[in-house]
Amino acid sequence: MKNKKTGHNYEFFTHKSCEFFPCHSTDNPEDFNCLFCYCPLYLLGEQCGGNFTYTPGGVKDCSACLIPHRRENYSYIVGKLMERGETS
Repeated sequence: MKNKKTGHNYEFFTHKSCEFFPCHSTDNPEDFNCLFCYCPLYLLGEQCGGNFTYTPGGVKDCSACLIPHRRENYSYIVGKLMERGETS
């Protein structure tokens, strides 16, 4: 299925046979993007822009965040990574 917004196939992938699919609660599993299964923004800490909390033990908890799993957020993620690369 092509990306509805841009037509770029590489921006979207769904792995419905994964035993963890969907790994986050969603009302729309047809648009659940598995491309960033492990969020590349996790290590950006508080600058990731996602909906996260910290556990009492200080571990970042991203279970309420769908940024990497939304079809339209490919450019956002790549942009954040590019910003990080420019400031390192």
